[in-house]
Amino acid sequence: MLGVLRRKAASGASSASVYGKSLYKLKPAVPTPRPCSAAAEEIIHYTRGFGGARTFCHLPFAGRMKTLMPKREVVGILQQDVNMQIWSRSFSSSTEGDIVEAVVPFMGESISDGTLATFLKKVDEPIAQVETDKVTIDVNSPEAGVIQKFIAKEGDTVEPGTKVAIISRSGEGATHVAPSDEKASEKAPPPPPTPAEEKKEKPTPKVKTTPVVEKAKGSPAPPPKPSAAEPQLPPKERERRVPMTRLRKRVATRLKDSQNTFALLTTFNEVDMTNLMKLRSEYKDAFFEKHGVKLGLMSGFVKAAISALQRQPIVNAVIDGDDIIYRDYVDISIAVGTPKGLVVPVLRNAERMNFAEVEKEINTLAKKANDGTISIDEMAGGTFTISNGGVYGSLLSTPIINPPQSAILGMHSIVNRPMVVGGEIVPRPMMYIALTYDHRLIDGREAVFFLRRIKDVVEDPRRLLLDI
Repeated sequence: MLGVLRRKAASGASSASVYGKSLYKLKPAVPTPRPCSAAAEEIIHYTRGFGGARTFCHLPFAGRMKTLMPKREVVGILQQDVNMQIWSRSFSSSTEGDIVEAVVPFMGESISDGTLATFLKKVDEPIAQVETDKVTIDVNSPEAGVIQKFIAKEGDTVEPGTKVAIISRSGEGATHVAPSDEKASEKAPPPPPTPAEEKKEKPTPKVKTTPVVEKAKGSPAPPPKPSAAEPQLPPKERERRVPMTRLRKRVATRLKDSQNTFALLTTFNEVDMTNLMKLRSEYKDAFFEKHGVKLGLMSGFVKAAISALQRQPIVNAVIDGDDIIYRDYVDISIAVGTPKGLVVPVLRNAERMNFAEVEKEINTLAKKANDGTISIDEMAGGTFTISNGGVYGSLLSTPIINPPQSAILGMHSIVNRPMVVGGEIVPRPMMYIALTYDHRLIDGREAVFFLRRIKDVVEDPRRLLLDI
């Protein structure tokens, strides 16, 4: 709601407000001026994205009547009054004298909460990390000082605006109480039982010993079986239970949903990497000097996938209810494994990129993913995914589709194998490639043609220049 929050520091008087009235009920008649006393400080709140009313601000001024005026005019007036300031922060921390409260920032359009993973520092910024379903967000200190108290605990579910710590600007009264101290206090041994409780517990052992005496008087029990035949389970003290991170739970859920939703089918082929590797070795130095980035193999497969998607648009499409959505753009998702889990950043409009632009964007996104600084917008969307398991030494695999896409290409390690070339057996660097696709939408014919196009382009990159 557009309005003005008026605070008075000198006097206790207050001006009338029209918050409850609708904009449509304000009549254009000449209003009666209502003077307002001067205030020591006024803070104007306005909503940036409020539809058609975003350019107006309801502002009562001292000695003026209340009107609706364009926001530009309001800002112009504010520049003349040093006692007014526009409040336009995405989040804030309440400040009272020497104390500053650190709060959780805005985490993204589709993220409502997260798990407080860890406190990074007791002093300085950032002070904590919040793990969400997609990214890890830092909680920065709004002011320089010393942490006086931790309000939240590691593992708590927090929302934007949740207070996690109290910071003292001067450092007075700082105790540096870490969350681990609180957990240690919770695990303190219980107090010794009272004499009354000990008396109640004494009859218990007598009841347990009675059946043992009766069994001894009866017939002898059958001899126990040899312990060698019984399975030997590892002791519990050699196991440890660790809660799953938000990202790992999200990945697990999406992968299982993919298996339950799609009719997954995988087709395979093999690619002779001789020509692409030769092209790379011949031009890698000149490529680096001109573009400032190394020429890798991923750009060749990305360009090959773009060519295949343009020839088989059904692979770039997706099922939506009873309809099929054909997408006339190509956003390639690149699967990147990080210590915290799998993330899939997206190359936007990859069909417009050349080899250098593809290599630069892949390097930038991969670095952000490993550093944990990648944003949600950089991972949203995507029409087709490429997963390179060959960097880990995988020889062959069946990748799983990344919803809501319809197919995924799996690359694997390059291995020298004997191949028949020109009637002779020669060693060749070979790679297995796999295409997993949604058989509800894509038939085997289109899938095989798609994979065959990738094989042809990778084995002879000149096809891209001639478009054949």
